[in-house]
Parts: sequence; C-alpha cells; structure tokens
Amino acid sequence: MENGLSSFWGPVTSTEWCEKNYVYSSYIAEFFNTISNVPGILLALIGLINALRQRFEKRFSVLHISNMVLGIGSMLYHATLQRMQQQGDETPMVWELLLYFYILYSPDWHYRSTMPTFLFFYGAGFAVVHALFRFGIGFKVHYVILCLLCIPRMYKYYIYTKDISAKRLAKLYLATLFLGSMCWLSDRLFCKEISLWYFNPQGHALWHVFMGFNSYFANTFLMFCRAQQRGWDPKVVHVLGVFPYVKIDKTKSQ
Repeated sequence: MENGLSSFWGPVTSTEWCEKNYVYSSYIAEFFNTISNVPGILLALIGLINALRQRFEKRFSVLHISNMVLGIGSMLYHATLQRMQQQGDETPMVWELLLYFYILYSPDWHYRSTMPTFLFFYGAGFAVVHALFRFGIGFKVHYVILCLLCIPRMYKYYIYTKDISAKRLAKLYLATLFLGSMCWLSDRLFCKEISLWYFNPQGHALWHVFMGFNSYFANTFLMFCRAQQRGWDPKVVHVLGVFPYVKIDKTKSQ
C-alpha cells in the first residue's frame, strides 16, 4: 500500500486495502478494487429487468436496485479512499441485509406493518450513527451478525425446495460466498506477504466479483421461492444454457 497521500482526492481518510494506490490513473486510487464492482452492477441490472418484465413484487426490484447502489458506492469508495465514500459503501451493505431479512422472514410474519417499520427505523438509525462514528471492527461484527441471522431462513427455504435447478442456485450462492470470503480474508490478513509477490492476485477485487455473482444467485433463488409461495409455477431457465433466471406463469396461480 502507498504512503497515504493521493494525487487527486487528497490524503487517504478511509480504510486501505492490499492494492497500490494511483498506479493506473490519477483519479482512481484502487483501480482493480474499483472496476471489479462492474460485474455486480450489471448482474443486478439484469435481475431488475427480469423482475420488472415478469411483474415480480416490488420488494425484488428494490433489492436489485440496492445491489446496484451498493456496487456504485463501493466504486466511489475505492476510487477515492475517503471516509465519507466508505460510509456510502458500508451503510448500503447494512440496508441490503435488512432487505434480505424482510424478504426471508416476512411471509410468516403475522404483524405485517411491524417488520418494515422496525427495519426502516433500524436502517435509518444505523445510517445516522455510522455517519457520526467510525466503527472499524464493530461494523464488521455487526455485518456478520446480520448475515448469520439470514442463514437459518435460507437453509429452511433450501430444504423445502424440491427443484434441482433452484437447489443448484443455493449451492452456487454458498460457493461464491465461501470463495469470496477466502479472497477477502487473504487480502486482509496476508497483505504484507502478498505485497512481496511478483503478481498481486487482488483478493479484494475478486471478493467484489464473487459477491456480485453471490447476490445474483441469492436473489434468483429467493425469487424462485417467493414465486412458489404465490403459486406462480416458477422454473429456473438458462440463457444459452448457462446464465440462470426465473421464469414464472401467473395464470396458474390460485
């Protein structure tokens, strides 16, 4: 990592990663960590188009948009390495998990207005507190806890889903989460050793790529499960036999 001074945005005021600053452009601090968000944004756009085209519930459109906002926020953060932009990356991360929490648990929630109201004020309160204070490790612990709260419900959806293609989406979700986490940890814990290598594998950039696919697989799996709940006869189909998305038939409901 560099000495903390940038050539355009001023002194670095955010967390840095294991990529040398301003190597390829005087306007982009961490080049690979910035452009690696593009696949996730494009995948979220594809998911949004599919959700709108097939008239899925608005919650999924909001979820895909939140993925895009998160990717854009991450690009701004890594391009500038400024504290404000880092908060613009981290706060949407929490908001996105609150959306996942709502989508996962709301079908069985008996008091429909209480959950969105609570999650809204929780997200707003976090945004205010996070703007005033720097959490560091506290943010990471908070984020991991929110992730762990979602996993039991994801597992329940998995075991109650009989469709093989849908189960494959869940497995791809787990695989990309595992691979991305390994890349993140390697970049964070072994930066000094990696910096001595002839070639830096850019673990944090790989984390962005894996998590872009991870979000897409998670969203597609949840869209399938929700369509099953609504009786929309969902099927996982593939573009060119490779890229998965959910196709529904609302005429068969009820």
